[in-house]
Amino acid sequence: MAIIALVSAKGSPGVTTTALAAALSWHRRLVLAECDPAGGSILAGYLGGALDGPRGIGELAVGELRDGSLESAFWSQLVDLDAPRRERLLLPGVVDPAQAGSVIPLWQRFADYFTGLERGVPPYDVLVDCGRLAVGGPPWPLLRAAAVVLLVTRAHLPDLSATRATVRAIERDLAEHRVPPGTLRLLVVGDGHGTSEISKALRLPVIARLPHDPRTAEVLGHGGTVRANRPLMRAAGALEVPVRALLDRRRARLAWPGATTAAARAVGEPAAPGVPGAV
Repeated sequence: MAIIALVSAKGSPGVTTTALAAALSWHRRLVLAECDPAGGSILAGYLGGALDGPRGIGELAVGELRDGSLESAFWSQLVDLDAPRRERLLLPGVVDPAQAGSVIPLWQRFADYFTGLERGVPPYDVLVDCGRLAVGGPPWPLLRAAAVVLLVTRAHLPDLSATRATVRAIERDLAEHRVPPGTLRLLVVGDGHGTSEISKALRLPVIARLPHDPRTAEVLGHGGTVRANRPLMRAAGALEVPVRALLDRRRARLAWPGATTAAARAVGEPAAPGVPGAV
């Protein structure tokens, strides 16, 4: 499924919790990359700080700026969330605010590298936790490279008001960078206004709604035993189906002869042989 990016407007609607729940419940081999410039939280939270030394995107950024070592160092910086299977891997986010200065200039470099993981042996999809856009140095190149962008929002009026402006900002940016339409969807978390009402008000489809499940959110945020039968985990697992369907429809649309090679490059996909300009 290539790159699936999750992002929010502001506040804490549960982007990291949602991304982690999906990573633990989806069936495809994947890497969960914490790319929130404000910092990662899974190491200290869900994993309880149980690591042997520094690891993550901050270390990769320093090495890449120093000697261009991203390809050789990438796999050593990952944490196996389902050891020893290496099917659910975590690239931890920055833990020291000083690291953000090294990471932010490399968003495009990371976007290009993540795109290639789908074609690796074995292939990996990448779930990217982009955090909030209302911070310094947001990872716009990752949103542009994503096959699907999920804008996570709560369903109450203050959250939806902020989300409305963020929808328009993302749509403008993707259009300016010639990203083919159809990548952006809303992912609603918790109770509040109905999904059809939200979709109509924000003029954007809602891909799914995740339930209010504070017990599971607490485990995902602070550690403990994740139970697959909990409401949040079931809903996060079911989210894989509409995400995969959206990706399949988008790729089918881009495969028509009218799709340009430039559009293919905008989403990091090679043109298919035998069909000029198709992806």
